[in-house]
Amino acid sequence: MANPNDITRSIIECALKVHSALGPGMLESAYQECLYYELKKQGHKVEKEKELPLIYDEVKMECGYRIDLLVDNTIIVELKAVNEINNLHIAQILSYLKMSNKQIGLILNFNVTMLRDGIKRIVNNYHKN
Repeated sequence: MANPNDITRSIIECALKVHSALGPGMLESAYQECLYYELKKQGHKVEKEKELPLIYDEVKMECGYRIDLLVDNTIIVELKAVNEINNLHIAQILSYLKMSNKQIGLILNFNVTMLRDGIKRIVNNYHKN
């Protein structure tokens, strides 16, 4: 399995390529499709709109939660096309990380002039080996 930091770096490189080509102002779904394509092209295993059940009182609840992209079964990527990343977006990805028992997530907001201003890395109980 690849190092999570290497996977994260590759995701960001692909996102930069997509943002460079499309710029801000597109629908989130357009960025999702293009980033999915770029990641697959780079050899990553990518799941799009992956269902995420909620386990409550040991019962699996189908509540309609979906991860935008799950890369190499390691990194959760949530895509946004908003004015700015806020605390609700961070809470959302933290919930997804906990529900899926993953450690690292990325919020990528494509509605910015420079993509570096729209990247937020979130870590959930990460322990470096």
